[in-house]
Amino acid sequence: MPTGCRLTRFLCNLGEVGALIRMDPLGGMEQCEDEKAASPNREPVLWQALPVLSEQQSKDVELVLAYAAPILDKRQTSRLLKEVSAVHPLPAQPHLKRVRPSRDASSPHVLEMLLCLAGPAAGTPSLSELLPQPAVDPHGLGEPFVVPVPAWPPLTRGQFEEAQTHWPISFHEDKHVTRALAGRLFSAQDRAKMQDHMERAVQVAQQAAARGLRAVGAVMVDPASDQILATGHDCSSTASPLLHATMVCIDLVAQGQGQGTYDLRSHTACSFAPAIAPQGFQAISVHKLGEDMDMDEDGLPYVCTGYDLYITREPCAMCAMALVHSRVQRVFYGAPSPDGALGTRFRIHARPDLNHRFQVFHGVLEAQCLQLDPDT
Repeated sequence: MPTGCRLTRFLCNLGEVGALIRMDPLGGMEQCEDEKAASPNREPVLWQALPVLSEQQSKDVELVLAYAAPILDKRQTSRLLKEVSAVHPLPAQPHLKRVRPSRDASSPHVLEMLLCLAGPAAGTPSLSELLPQPAVDPHGLGEPFVVPVPAWPPLTRGQFEEAQTHWPISFHEDKHVTRALAGRLFSAQDRAKMQDHMERAVQVAQQAAARGLRAVGAVMVDPASDQILATGHDCSSTASPLLHATMVCIDLVAQGQGQGTYDLRSHTACSFAPAIAPQGFQAISVHKLGEDMDMDEDGLPYVCTGYDLYITREPCAMCAMALVHSRVQRVFYGAPSPDGALGTRFRIHARPDLNHRFQVFHGVLEAQCLQLDPDT
């Protein structure tokens, strides 16, 4: 199916977004010394590209109530651990450690054991009610008490540190996410390229404003070659309400692949460059409906597969869904938007029920981008 037809079909089905976005809706600035050295002729600009994580990675730690009991005889710890775990396994909470040091320095016992999650009934049952005999010999345990514990495994170091204040847990850290949250994911060379691309987006937004259009600019980049494939700005009007800057760039990329839908020749700042097919690509057969179409039949990436979008303003829900459909790899936006769908109100890029997800970073040249559009 031609790319233009795919986009047209997608736009016709935008009504489905309404059901998707019925859900509840990261910053910092610094400039590395090595970046100053890498671009001595550039005026220092303070900005930081930080990730927009999923709802699960961004939310506060959720707690549930559980029963625990003091270990009165340390020599019984190993046996009790084995017996209690057999009777009350915690398959949904594998992150919870069963034993922790007592938090009361004056307590006669030094260890406490997690027994099981608490049910909805009020009160604290006895050991005999919680631990069926003879499966568990309660000798060595004191009277149970209620304690809040983290309901789910932590996904970020921040969640881990918060969860640890309630009950000891194990944590399998994603170092990529930790580096991104700390602003250490991109090198000085990466940041210089990112700034160049966002500066181009700012320039084209200013050109749009000069023509009486909304001051939102964007560029689509192939990070493998650092080639700008499309440069576009908001072209929406009463007659063409869908032509947001993101939609323009996606369609321009499609035009660079010999497809596309819109005639944008009257907007001289909007342009495309034919995509350069990597060496060794072969033509492949047309995908069946429902398959993950990462490559087109001509051997080129499917619309925006593997590409980066730099845009001055956080995309809306329509544009975010178009980015999902076009298989973009990363989005860098400068300024947040009140109706933004990549971090402010929604996080469509990280929805687990969609057939494609992509990375989002905010804050690139944020101060400059904020000056462009009064609605940001």
